[in-house]
Amino acid sequence: MGRACRRLPTAAALCYGALAALVLLGVRDVLLVYEENRCSMTYMYEYPEYLKIKLPKKTARRYPAYELYLYGEGNYAEANKNLILKGIPVLFLPGNAGSYKQVRSLGSIALRKAEDVDFKYHFNFFSVNFNEELVALYGGSLQRQTKFVHECIKVILKLYRDQEFAPTSVTIVGHSMGGLVARALLTLKNFRPELINLLVTQATPHVAPVMPLDKYLTDFYTAVNNHWILKAQDLRNLTTLSVAGGFRDYQVRSGLTFLPRLSQHDSALSVVSSAVPRAWASTDHLSIVWCKELILAMIRAFFDLIDENTRQITEDPKKRMSVLNHHFVRHPAKIFEENPEAFTELTGAFMWITVKTSKWTYSVYNDSDGKYFTFPLASHRKSYTHIYCQNSMLDMNSWIYGCIISNSSMCLEATDLSWRAELLPTVKVVILKLQDYPSLSHIVIYVQPTVGNKFTLDCEFFREDSRIVQLPVTHLFSFGLSSRKILLNATGLLYNVQLQHFDQIYQAFKIYIESHCQLLKERKPSVYRLHIPWSLEDSIIVAKVPSFTEISAKLHIAQPENDSSVPVLNIYSSSDCQYEVVLKTSLLQILGQIIRFHGCSLPVYVVSNILLTYGGQLSALISTGQCSEFSLELVRTAKPYKVDPVISIVVFLLRFNWFREIWDSLSLPEVDAAVLSSQDAWFPLVSLILFLFGAGIAYWSGIFFSSSLRIFSSLWLALIRPSVLQKDNKLITPRRVCVVVSLALVSWTTCGAFAIFIIYLRYVFKVIKLHVSVRAEQNVLNGDSEHSKETSQNAIKHTVKKQNSVDGASEAIRSLCNNRTIAEDVNSLRMHVAILNLFTWIVLLNLPSLIYWLKNLRHNVRLDPDPCSSTAIILVPILEILMNSSTSEVKSSKLLKIAAKVPLPLSVAMLAFGRMHLYKCLSSSLFLGLIYLSQLGRLTSLCSDFPK
Repeated sequence: MGRACRRLPTAAALCYGALAALVLLGVRDVLLVYEENRCSMTYMYEYPEYLKIKLPKKTARRYPAYELYLYGEGNYAEANKNLILKGIPVLFLPGNAGSYKQVRSLGSIALRKAEDVDFKYHFNFFSVNFNEELVALYGGSLQRQTKFVHECIKVILKLYRDQEFAPTSVTIVGHSMGGLVARALLTLKNFRPELINLLVTQATPHVAPVMPLDKYLTDFYTAVNNHWILKAQDLRNLTTLSVAGGFRDYQVRSGLTFLPRLSQHDSALSVVSSAVPRAWASTDHLSIVWCKELILAMIRAFFDLIDENTRQITEDPKKRMSVLNHHFVRHPAKIFEENPEAFTELTGAFMWITVKTSKWTYSVYNDSDGKYFTFPLASHRKSYTHIYCQNSMLDMNSWIYGCIISNSSMCLEATDLSWRAELLPTVKVVILKLQDYPSLSHIVIYVQPTVGNKFTLDCEFFREDSRIVQLPVTHLFSFGLSSRKILLNATGLLYNVQLQHFDQIYQAFKIYIESHCQLLKERKPSVYRLHIPWSLEDSIIVAKVPSFTEISAKLHIAQPENDSSVPVLNIYSSSDCQYEVVLKTSLLQILGQIIRFHGCSLPVYVVSNILLTYGGQLSALISTGQCSEFSLELVRTAKPYKVDPVISIVVFLLRFNWFREIWDSLSLPEVDAAVLSSQDAWFPLVSLILFLFGAGIAYWSGIFFSSSLRIFSSLWLALIRPSVLQKDNKLITPRRVCVVVSLALVSWTTCGAFAIFIIYLRYVFKVIKLHVSVRAEQNVLNGDSEHSKETSQNAIKHTVKKQNSVDGASEAIRSLCNNRTIAEDVNSLRMHVAILNLFTWIVLLNLPSLIYWLKNLRHNVRLDPDPCSSTAIILVPILEILMNSSTSEVKSSKLLKIAAKVPLPLSVAMLAFGRMHLYKCLSSSLFLGLIYLSQLGRLTSLCSDFPK
């Protein structure tokens, strides 16, 4: 592609256009291609009210922008206005730009649940108002939020101080960055871990920030995650649940929400919402706080966690994990019991029926008589390994038992096997391995009396190997042109299709399942579940029979190194139907995975390409004396083989202890590629792909930037018609010093990003004026008469031959000087366009802190802490001098050859250390500006010295 792009400008445009199109296709897959919203909206039955809690004066003075509220509705809100609270405290923490009013879904459903139990137990939901701060984009306020939450917990517990069942801890629900703030509480010196008993996070990026835009954000993450790893033993009494939104949440990918793998895995649980029982729905970043199915699961869990003796959340960590697993991992279609009885009496004068066949179906409708169906196991143990049963009655009662029947045909006492069942959207199913129950003689299915209900029970004995089908996935580079197909003659009720070699995040497939049935009759829907054994990210689809169903298969987390399990497509089928399964590689979804996992690091690759282009322009000045256009130079010099091999070699050498010791002795930071590899988020060729994507973005952003300058200069010429720009040979003038000092004061007293933005606009204005000047000079030169041209040419010839016409020679040389001046201005313009293109991306990366400052301006004029303040003070004078420099000064510098070689190692450093630290792009631009500044010379040209 690179060679083709170098041949013709049109070919370059097509090549980089194709790269930009691939980026757009990947972005489209992330933003638009996902399952439909299957969440129901939560509604308030009464008008929601938010009672502001009065904080201590010291706290209110220290945190003037933050507030604490108590949620209520109707009579409940009226009764709580005197703040005599007797419930269980739950504190809700909103996330990035989140509102404290988002607590209403939790509070309203919990209130309805409390009404169902006559307020024997109820919860008091508090919510913190963080002023909708943009903490995902600016990390300077995260520590302040954490300390305020600590104060809120003290205030909340004081409200219950005189109550009979006063709580000693609170439950915290944190959405997005609110969950990270909750985890950060444990890093505070004066915080006691026992103040939190349960932490639930919703779509919280625990592993790393989505956009690492400033040092405060990355340092905050490092401090929190390191504390949780080093103090793991101290956190055993804290139970943590992290719920991710799945592929609908394009703001926070689910892989970031999984809690760090710690030794205390028995007290932390991470799950994707599509795998949560009774929800089975992916949610976007906002709907996760109001998705009715998820909120119901959470509130049911909260009520099951109540200790009857203390009337508060149980202090037993094992019970807390049992409840969370019951509601968020595997629901047995039973109401939670902490210690279910080992044996159950089978009472009732019901009919006992023995079933000796290996496959059995029973349909029930308006049956007023209950029945027990017994399945003798002795006759099936030799031929089969498992028994599978399913029941379409989705109640919470026991329905399958195991017992020992000796002489009589009845079983009075049995083991309740319903706890082994699993709830699916249309059926509850149970799979029992006969070898695990050697003492049982019979399986008993209980059919309860029903009036007005219709349901079906199915059971079958089978051999495990007969229901497992291996399906190797297609190769990554098949691009969907080839496929793998299997045909299932579904005489059984369950099939497991193992997807061999499906274990990496860059893999993505389309699975097509077509069902055909011989008899046209009403059938229950089929259930397809894509089960990922190493993480709780299953997805479930219900399909009619017959039907054609499309399933997207891609991963949130790659397979761990020490895990040998295989993803499985479970097909809960209809009997006497045939299923055809076709698997193809999906190129569009592969692009989507690349953007999903690494799209936020694309600015680093764009800046890296611009740096290489700038280095190429400096080299061109040395060799030809001319500065080439940005787009043409990018095609010529921005090549991945200049940077990627160096990083790959360093990552490889870091595996050896001797090189690691040398690296550490130099105090060099960790290479981002090595860190991403340890997080299973790196894969082969991704750096090459991202570099090409960055080149495409840099190319078209350069075209767009140059076109914008051309449009603005045309408007300027049309409206103002300025004269030729007067050259100022002085780089430092009193006016420029005043501008620099003023902006330095602005940076120090308000916001550094604001000062950078102002100097950037000033630079853009200066370049537009230069563009206008070049066009004006060209118009003047093009407007000369033919007579003047002929006179100049004749004068030059006469001077060369005779050397006796001083006036003619003078006019000719002046004409040449004018041409040279225009050429120098064009070269300067091209150089400034390249520098301005670089700083445009730098400004974009600093905009979040500027937006944060503007949003909070009414509370504080100065952004504290400010990630750009000191940098802006250095960058402002550099840009002020750069915008008034020219290529003639650069060419006259003795340091030009050295400066031309700097962008390459700087580009390598950007890719090595900037992927997970986007703010380091600013450091690279600062260093580049200093290098550029150091090479400016002050030599006078022939034209300026020529006598008039």
